[in-house]
Amino acid sequence: MKKNQLGSSSLYVSKVCLGTMTFGEQNSQDEAFDQMSYAFENGVNFFDTAEMYPIPGRKHTQGDTEKIIGKWLDESGKRSEIYLATKVSGPGLKWIREGTNFSKDQIHKAVDSSLNRLKVDSIDLYQLHWPERANNKFGKRVYPWGLNKGYKHNFMMVLETILELLESGKIKNWGLSNETAWGVMKFLELCSQYNIPKPISIQNSYSLMNRLFEYGTSEVAQFENIGLMAYSPLAFGVLTGKYQNNVRPKGARLTDFPVFGRFLNPQAHKAVEEFKNLAEKNGLSVTELSLAYVMSRPFVSTTIIGATKMNQLRENIESAYIELPEALLSEIEEIFEKHPDAAV
Repeated sequence: MKKNQLGSSSLYVSKVCLGTMTFGEQNSQDEAFDQMSYAFENGVNFFDTAEMYPIPGRKHTQGDTEKIIGKWLDESGKRSEIYLATKVSGPGLKWIREGTNFSKDQIHKAVDSSLNRLKVDSIDLYQLHWPERANNKFGKRVYPWGLNKGYKHNFMMVLETILELLESGKIKNWGLSNETAWGVMKFLELCSQYNIPKPISIQNSYSLMNRLFEYGTSEVAQFENIGLMAYSPLAFGVLTGKYQNNVRPKGARLTDFPVFGRFLNPQAHKAVEEFKNLAEKNGLSVTELSLAYVMSRPFVSTTIIGATKMNQLRENIESAYIELPEALLSEIEEIFEKHPDAAV
């Protein structure tokens, strides 16, 4: 599988990154082991996780995903061949460290706990899962202006802590997640001013039904050489077509966890139907079309896939070898213009 340089770093990561947020919830340890083994055997050298996983986040399962990955790494002996990314939780989770934030103490505790669960000495990419301030993350189209009244940013303290972790060797690189153009540029400004290594990546949602990243942040990524790790490329599975006609498959994510229902609005269903028809006309599944499109974008360094079944994982990985012709890309744009950002 093709490898892409992740931002300005020395990491060359596979076009497909294995997402793991189902490990310990929708997927058992044995199933997770099978996924990691299959992904590795088929060219995937990049796994992404987070301290709060599995999803949905709950006190009694928090950290289980990292533990499962750690056990697989330990038993498989593949640590030296896998790039490992994890994340520290932003504010709002009262069951982690009695309330999460980006204080120096909290970030250090988070890193140490992740290292312990993952059974590793160092993390290749450490990410800030979401900002401390309010922004239009997680499917919000409109910026929440009023929520940041009186907000004073903590960026410098965060950067000082990141520098300590880099110098200690506990982390090798760092990145952002669910961040905006302003947030990225503020971090970059301070990194330049104080000679601190800059973030190499940003992990934001990006799919045929959510292209908000292109509205400014992609320009930052290009000129500042920051790689996008695109998550939710199938819009929580909606772009597989399995939820069309109000079908709710047993065991499917949006069946079991309707809290993520923003992906199932009427506009989204219309968009999926048109993308599905276009895919079939070109001998593809809508899953293949959706993933191949995301992977074709010049600002995407890696696409994070998440599967609960092995046949899903196989199809997702095989999509890395599909090249979409220009005529098909033009037809995709026509549909998007009719149904822009349908899952936001």
